[in-house]
Amino acid sequence: MSRGDRIRLKTPSEIEVMAEAGRIAAECHQIMRDMVKPGVTTAEVDRACEQHIRKQGAVPAFQGVLAAGAPFEFPGTICASVNHEIVHGLPSDRVLKEGDLFKGDVGVIVRDSRGIGWYSDCAITVPVGRVSEEALRLIRVTEEALRRAIALVRPGVKLRTVCAAIQDFVEGQHGLWCVKEFVGHGLGTSLWEPPQVPNYVPRGRNARDLDLKLEVGMVLAIEPMVNIGTELTERHADGWTIVTQDGSLSAHFEHDVAVVEDGHRILSVPRGAPTKIAT
Repeated sequence: MSRGDRIRLKTPSEIEVMAEAGRIAAECHQIMRDMVKPGVTTAEVDRACEQHIRKQGAVPAFQGVLAAGAPFEFPGTICASVNHEIVHGLPSDRVLKEGDLFKGDVGVIVRDSRGIGWYSDCAITVPVGRVSEEALRLIRVTEEALRRAIALVRPGVKLRTVCAAIQDFVEGQHGLWCVKEFVGHGLGTSLWEPPQVPNYVPRGRNARDLDLKLEVGMVLAIEPMVNIGTELTERHADGWTIVTQDGSLSAHFEHDVAVVEDGHRILSVPRGAPTKIAT
């Protein structure tokens, strides 16, 4: 899929379709929370999410995607990353164990009345049974970083303000590491659209891109990826899974957020759940 270079603002009706895709993805997150426990395989979680998506008349967004550097199309419905795996983990017969950290990233496509497909893309981190205090702290910091970033989303705010909030909280206040190599992004009729939404403020020429002011109709997938030991990553031998270079734990949370007249609207939530975060 092409990322392109033009930001396309979405209409209210298009955002409604994206919210439907987000609702289904959020329901998959609840499936993950219910299923993830010692003895379950990541392939079992993957199958359950695919079944739910298709029962809703939607399509898994990740199946068949070919990302930069990957040797083959993604085969699963969810990215299932465990412990030191950051993102893009392949669902498999791997059995989850007590103390693991499971990261489930899922995307959904819902078609509108014109037949155009609209995407959701969101992630959670779930502890497997009882985990260490260090792992719980990592989860709390990563999820709170996402919450703080979303709270700042509103028309006229510079993108750098949102990105800096993640880095300041994770690295400045808690001494953990934001992943720099992989970033959030725009979302719409493609899984990856501009603008890029890094979890930090880059230096030099790339920093100027963050002077972009948010406008009504933008939809952003904001997704802090946070590591305990290092920001450095490497690609696993399977060609897809991205891991921490030092083998330390990583956490990942992601929401789809639309910029609306009165601030923001979180699209990747279950029906009836709050769609705004107070500043």
